[in-house]
Amino acid sequence: MMKSENRIVFLDYLRVIACFMVMVIHACEPFYLGGEEGTYIKNTGDAFWVTLVECLCRVCVPLFVMASSYLLFPVEKTMGEFLPRRFLRVSIPCAFWMFIYVCVYGGEWGKTVFNFPDAAGHLWFVPMLLGLYLLMPILSPWAEKAKEKEVRFLLFLWLLTTLFPFLRRLWSALYGAPAFGAVPYLYGECPWNMFGTFHYVSGFIGYVLLGFWFRKFAPQMTWGKTISIAAPLWIAGISIIGCGFFFRIPKTFPFSAPYAFAVDLEMSIEYCSTGVALATIGAFMVIRKFTADGAFYRYFISPFAKASYGTYLIHMFVLLTVFDKVKEFCSTPCTILVTAMTTFIVSSLVSLILGRIPKIGRWIMG
Repeated sequence: MMKSENRIVFLDYLRVIACFMVMVIHACEPFYLGGEEGTYIKNTGDAFWVTLVECLCRVCVPLFVMASSYLLFPVEKTMGEFLPRRFLRVSIPCAFWMFIYVCVYGGEWGKTVFNFPDAAGHLWFVPMLLGLYLLMPILSPWAEKAKEKEVRFLLFLWLLTTLFPFLRRLWSALYGAPAFGAVPYLYGECPWNMFGTFHYVSGFIGYVLLGFWFRKFAPQMTWGKTISIAAPLWIAGISIIGCGFFFRIPKTFPFSAPYAFAVDLEMSIEYCSTGVALATIGAFMVIRKFTADGAFYRYFISPFAKASYGTYLIHMFVLLTVFDKVKEFCSTPCTILVTAMTTFIVSSLVSLILGRIPKIGRWIMG
């Protein structure tokens, strides 16, 4: 693998691409997540652009998880060395910006003891990542000795669990909503037990295993071979994402519904659903080929990649302001693109500047 100044080059490209994709998704969400009022889609055009953005960019969060796994897993240090460093590096900047979000947008301070504040919903990612950090040292002794067929077996089980959002929908279609719960329960789940048979091989741990598999077992391939495998995976993935999303939007416009509808609408675009998983594998395979470390890498990709965590933490301050200004005179696709690009560049520059503050920069920007 090509490295530059002890950095894995393609992972820096991946961080920048995934970070920009996050901005695009968040610039798109106001078109179908109508704030506290619920879902609001004005016309067919909005439905189309929302679907297209979700198809192209939903891989962003899984790519971040795979990058962390590729870099950190299996863990080479002891748990006592690994966890404090990772937790402090991630949680202190997050806590600082949670405080700022609540100060600026309001919210109940007490809730932050239990979860991220409503004003910073995008920070859900950080507790999830910390949970994966807790597991990495435990799984590392196995990973160091694991054979490829063992890893593939676990990945196969994990891919089965990505079908669960669709199986729950199938259950409801066949038997109706269960009398004892809001969602159908599967394979041992019930009101007094949410930890069914496949609970421990489901969720984002699958992307950790994928990152590990690519690092340890995946062969280096030519561009032609890479595209021949990645393209069908990506096309299959975005087809599942797009069809599951677009065709479930009622086509009488303008369309409005309670917020719960948007949550249900996102069934096919859940980060741990089949379409997203397949598209992520295809995207990772292609980005893995990005190894050019010339001037563009040194002066744009590398610094923006180093600032990506800080960019993620602060971007909502910029995005919400820019979106409100741009939407007044731009079309839907223009609003999404301009908002995302402006947010990414401004947030990255701010992250770079604040991150260079002596002594405290790394503790507020990561």
